[in-house]
Amino acid sequence: MLEGRIIKSLAGFYYVENEGRVYSTKARGKFRNKNIKPLTGDFCSFILDENNEGYIQEIKPRKNMLERPPIANIDQALLVFSITHPDFDSLLLDRFLALVESRHIKPFIIITKIDLNYDLIEKIKTDYSPYPLYFVSSKKKIGLEEVKALLKDKVTVITGQSGVGKSSLLNALDIQLNIETNEISEALGRGKHTTRHTELIKMYGGYVADTPGFSSLELDLTAKELSVSYHDFDDYSRECKFRGCLHDSEPYCKVKEAVENGKIARERYEHYLMFLKEAKEKEERKYD
Repeated sequence: MLEGRIIKSLAGFYYVENEGRVYSTKARGKFRNKNIKPLTGDFCSFILDENNEGYIQEIKPRKNMLERPPIANIDQALLVFSITHPDFDSLLLDRFLALVESRHIKPFIIITKIDLNYDLIEKIKTDYSPYPLYFVSSKKKIGLEEVKALLKDKVTVITGQSGVGKSSLLNALDIQLNIETNEISEALGRGKHTTRHTELIKMYGGYVADTPGFSSLELDLTAKELSVSYHDFDDYSRECKFRGCLHDSEPYCKVKEAVENGKIARERYEHYLMFLKEAKEKEERKYD
């Protein structure tokens, strides 16, 4: 029995790395019967038959996972958003932040194309000051060394808004990757999908997943899960009068007080209330 990590899944085959060698494997039918789908990033055990064909026997417990992109056991997420072309989308960024933090994945915010518009940088710095922020330009080679340092010895998922330059950023970090890119569709104002599967790529002692971009994200979180998914609320929420405060209509809420005092960005809080309303409506439909 061999053990390894799935570094790519494509067309029913799972490519498992073991001691520097990659084996092509398939999943046993028992996984389908148990409704378990192997994911890129999974640790697994597998066997080789007399024809040297591999078969996955067991999927090891996951520390976390994402559905879109489908990947498991992630250390950190680089959430890539452009400052323009397409315009910076704070609502979508806040959805991503809520999602990855709820899955115990450390977020880093990467703002691309800064050479096209420097005016928004200070506002983004203010609104997202509790988060690690990196401002880059793949074209001008700005900020690339700082991003490279983040990748060392980590499993990193790179995702975000469509058309913001994720593939261009990866190419700038390691030109040997030569990942396919497309121009922005000016008519639609968004990028064309260029990445067709999720794959872990060895880089700087760790792994990087290049994943399809997408322009919408549905949060599958309960109201309670959402209320603890913003780490910049944490210090204030501990002082809320009521345990389990959702930071909405409750009195003596320290999160709301921090918003009024300018310690939490009002726009981010308003986005939170939108997500909270969605979560409550889902819960109500569930019990109807």
